[in-house]
Amino acid sequence: MTVGVVTCSPETPVREIAQAILEKEIEAVVVLDPDGQALGVVGQDELVQAYAVGNYETKTAKDVMKEGIPQIPPDIPIPVAAQIMQDQNIRVFYLTHHAGGIEYPAAVISYKHFIKHFASLTNDEIKDLGIKAERKPPAESFIEQREANKKQNTQTG
Repeated sequence: MTVGVVTCSPETPVREIAQAILEKEIEAVVVLDPDGQALGVVGQDELVQAYAVGNYETKTAKDVMKEGIPQIPPDIPIPVAAQIMQDQNIRVFYLTHHAGGIEYPAAVISYKHFIKHFASLTNDEIKDLGIKAERKPPAESFIEQREANKKQNTQTG
């Protein structure tokens, strides 16, 4: 898994979400309301669907997002998580954290993680995954992203 989740505001243009997905090599972006509550997900499937329908240049996250975020418990065995993904035809799950009355996505596990683990020959090849990876604390990442979303909402609203 990767600790820290890429998020956006409901008003984020779909083009910016597509750019973030490509630049960060991720499956999806979580849409947060101004209070930091997760509203939904915009992933590769939602972007391709928006592209196929047309007029995607004017769409925002709230227009194309899939409501809710797919979640799994943090203590679930990795093979079980992979099987649930297969069973539910989902390419990404989020692990959430509860703090200050807010539940927010703190980590993500996706097909990429399983494939990277499967392909690795040594643990050094996957040191960027999981709880020992170098990263900012989840609360710090969340606060930074929430503030960026608030700023964007102020500029677009």
